[in-house]
Amino acid sequence: MAAEERMLLVEKRGPREEILYLPCIYRNTGILKPDYLATVDVDPKSPTYCQVIHRLPMPNLRDELHHSGWNACSSCFDDASKKRNFLILPSLISSRIYVVDVGTNPRAPKIHKMVEPIELYWKCGLANPHTSHCLGSGQIMISCMGDPSGNGKGGFVLLDGETFEVIGNWEHQGEAVPFGYDFWYQPRHNVMISTEWGAPKALVNGFNPAHVQEGLYGSALNIWDWTTHKKLQRLDLGEEGAIPLEVRFLHDPSAAEGYVGCALNSTVFRFYKTAEGDWAAEKVISIPSKKVEGWMLPEMPSLITDILISLDDRYLYFSNWLHGDIRQYDITDRRNPRLVGQVFLGGSIVRDGPIRVLEDPENQQQPRPCIIKGKRIPGSPQMLQLSLDGRRLYVTTSLYSGWDKQFYPDMIREGSVMMQIDVDTVDGGLTLNEDFLVDFGKEPDGPVLAHELRYPGGDCTSDIWL
Repeated sequence: MAAEERMLLVEKRGPREEILYLPCIYRNTGILKPDYLATVDVDPKSPTYCQVIHRLPMPNLRDELHHSGWNACSSCFDDASKKRNFLILPSLISSRIYVVDVGTNPRAPKIHKMVEPIELYWKCGLANPHTSHCLGSGQIMISCMGDPSGNGKGGFVLLDGETFEVIGNWEHQGEAVPFGYDFWYQPRHNVMISTEWGAPKALVNGFNPAHVQEGLYGSALNIWDWTTHKKLQRLDLGEEGAIPLEVRFLHDPSAAEGYVGCALNSTVFRFYKTAEGDWAAEKVISIPSKKVEGWMLPEMPSLITDILISLDDRYLYFSNWLHGDIRQYDITDRRNPRLVGQVFLGGSIVRDGPIRVLEDPENQQQPRPCIIKGKRIPGSPQMLQLSLDGRRLYVTTSLYSGWDKQFYPDMIREGSVMMQIDVDTVDGGLTLNEDFLVDFGKEPDGPVLAHELRYPGGDCTSDIWL
């Protein structure tokens, strides 16, 4: 799909979403059942609105499904033979990759192929696959976080887009970076940028602050030449930019800038191409920590986790997984984002909880617990997906099972949820839709952790326009 088609999609506001796909995770919950892909009905006119209408269990236990991508997306659509009919589901812990057929029956997906971990280990020397993107060549590229021993290693696996066989590494031999996580490419500027979480064996069962000092977590953006696959730069964001996670270019394919959310110290950096042709980054948003008592540390960061940019490149959204709020920023002035919307949906500092805020630089009151349809929401807002018209923001509460268990044990017991936020796209503003709730605590095999959200037709976080 060319840039002009992206703008046409924005102008027409796109088709309204009718179903969503979400990976659901049982690892670390105490329930010995396989993870599965849930299909959720989000069509208000449907009799099964707000319900899980299909569950596709994986054939193995403890995979830790996490993020997903497509066999084809907008970068492939100059080729009429390419269809978005397979969902790529990497497993963060087992290192399996499932290929799911969503084209034959979008409301009842089925497994098409399974790539075993040994394929990644032996052909690429990589493990712990995370982000999937389709390429204009028809291949599929998946970022990895580690080597087969659980050490940090940021490399990339290539799959054949037709057979889904492992081809090999995208990066040149010896050029993997210390850590991996997310990536985004921008062909018009011949660049790919990747981010860094941490060493899998350090983060697998929870977060230990000492591991940051031991160098087991990342703090850099890695800049790559998209054509030659050569590593060009390593932009160290320093302590303020520790644990850079989701990276988002602006959707306009001519734009040479974007944003990255940095979890540990709760900052957002803008990255951009300089007049000299290299890349630089500057901090543009900082959420202050709160002084607290009753928590593991005397100060609680907000922990920015997921971020996304609206299709028209006007708004930036992100979740603060510890503080419990989602924020909306007007980024019309790219260097000076302006806060225009905020909503609390749970989190660690609810006013009737065990944690007391002693000092808050933002002078905000501790929020009330979030209650929807009589259910008190466990956990905190985390994964985000925006409707194509920008008016509905879907939210789930699970970050990663090992960290969910550490920070929100109530969510392990009760399951995660999916919520919907109504968005003011004119002046900015976020309002909870109190009539929408998908409660994954009521699943047939017991409470489960639902994570990333995908539309069958593509969305703000999967498609790259050329």
